[in-house]
Amino acid sequence: MDAKVNGNVSFWYADIGLPAFRAPLPGDLEADVCIVGAGYTGLWTAYYLKKADPSIRIAIVEKEFAGFGASGRNGGWLSGGFGWSREKYLKTSTRGAVIDMQRAMYGTVEEVIAVTEAEGIDADILRTDNITVATNKPQLDRARAEYEEAKAWEMPADRIEFLSAADARARIAIHNVQGAYVLRGMARVQPAKLVRGLSDAVERLGVPIYEQTTVTGIEKGKVTTNRGTVRAPIIIRATEGFTAGIPGNERLWLPLNSAQIITEPVSDALWDEIGWKGHELLGDAAHAYCYAQRTREGRITMGGRGVPYRYGSQTDVRGQTQQLTIEKLHAILVRLLPQTKNLRIDHAWCGVLGVPRDWCTTAGLDPETGIGWAGGYVGLGVSSSNLSGRTLRDLILRRDTELTRLPWVNRQVSKWEPEPMRWLGVHSMYQLYRMADEREEAGLDHTSKLAAIADRITGH
Repeated sequence: MDAKVNGNVSFWYADIGLPAFRAPLPGDLEADVCIVGAGYTGLWTAYYLKKADPSIRIAIVEKEFAGFGASGRNGGWLSGGFGWSREKYLKTSTRGAVIDMQRAMYGTVEEVIAVTEAEGIDADILRTDNITVATNKPQLDRARAEYEEAKAWEMPADRIEFLSAADARARIAIHNVQGAYVLRGMARVQPAKLVRGLSDAVERLGVPIYEQTTVTGIEKGKVTTNRGTVRAPIIIRATEGFTAGIPGNERLWLPLNSAQIITEPVSDALWDEIGWKGHELLGDAAHAYCYAQRTREGRITMGGRGVPYRYGSQTDVRGQTQQLTIEKLHAILVRLLPQTKNLRIDHAWCGVLGVPRDWCTTAGLDPETGIGWAGGYVGLGVSSSNLSGRTLRDLILRRDTELTRLPWVNRQVSKWEPEPMRWLGVHSMYQLYRMADEREEAGLDHTSKLAAIADRITGH
C-alpha cells in the first residue's frame, strides 16, 4: 500500500505546519553555555538552566529547525518507561540507585505535563496506559516475564497489571490476543506540538535558538559552525541520533532508523469494532516490536524499525522512508487489527534514534573539557530527555543532587565497530528477530533461539 505523503519530516508537522526558520548564528559569539541541537534534550536543558540562573548566557545552535529530528517525528509516547537493562546499570552501581533512576524516569510524565500547563503549551497530552499485547505463546511468556521483572524491581503495584486475553480484548480488539502487560501513569502526546511549545518557552526566557547553523566541530571551549564560532566554557552535545555526523563521534552512538505510518481518520463505526476507548499507547511483545497510538483526531499511527540502519551511519532525507518499510508497517497494523485493512495510509515517515553500544542511555559532563552530553535513549526520548535536562542543569551548576548521583550519569561505554561490521551486525540482528517472530507466529511454543543469537551479536 502506498502512502499519500512520504517524508516531509513527519505527519506531526502536516498536522500543524512546518515552522519558518529562525535566524542563523550571526557570526562569532561568546556564551556561558553552548547547546548543540534544538530537540527535546537541548531545549529542556536550556529551560531548566535558565530557570535556575536567569543571568546565565545560553546559545543553542541547530542545523535545521527546532524539533527537526526525533523530537518532531517520534511515536508520541510520554511513557516515563525504563526499557534499558537494569543489570547493566547494576554492574557499576547499586540496586537502590537503579530503582532511584527508574523512579526518576517515571516522574518525568508528571513533570512534562506540569511544565506544559505552566507554559501554556497545547500538545494534545492525554493521560493513559501503555498496553503491550501478546498474540502467541512465546510473546505471552515474554510479556509475563517483563511484568515479573518490573515487580521484582519494586514497580509500584498500582502502576502495573497483567491482563487475561478476555480483558485485553475488552480494551482493544487485537486479533489473536493471548494477554497483555499494562503500565499505568503514562501519556499520549503530539510530539511536534510539544517541541514547538518548548522552543517558544525557551525563547521567552531569553535564550536564542540559532537555526540553519551546521556544527562542524566540537572541542574544549569552542563550537565551530558554518556561520561562525561559539566560544563557551560549557558545551552540551544534544544531538541524539545525529551524533555520528559530528567529526570525532562517528562510532559513538548508532543512528537506528524507526518509521511510522498514519491512517486516515477512523469512522465512529470502525472505532466501535476496534475499541481502544482508553487511547492506550499500544505495543506488542514481538522481537521486532511495534508502537502505536490513537491520535487526537482519531487516526492510528503504527511504528517499527523498518530498514534499521543505513551504511556509514547515514540518516534519512527529511523523513522519507522506503516503500518496503511502509508495506511492512501496514502488514503489522492489519495483522493486529484486521478491521483496518481498508483504511487509507495518509502519511509515512522515518527518523533516527541514538543507540549506545550497550543499548543503555547516558548523561554526563566532563569537568576537564566542559563538554556534556545526554542521549542514546533507544526510543524512550520523549520522557527521558526531560530528566536529561534537569540532570545537566545540576551538573553544569555543580550541584550534588539526587539526579547527579543516578547510575546513568557520566557512564562511559565502548564505541561501535567500524564498517562494515557495524552494518552487518545490526542488519543481522534484525533479520534474525524477524525470522524468530515468523517462527513464533507460525506456532513455535517457545521463544526462538534465533532471537538469543541476535541479542548476542549486538549486545542488545
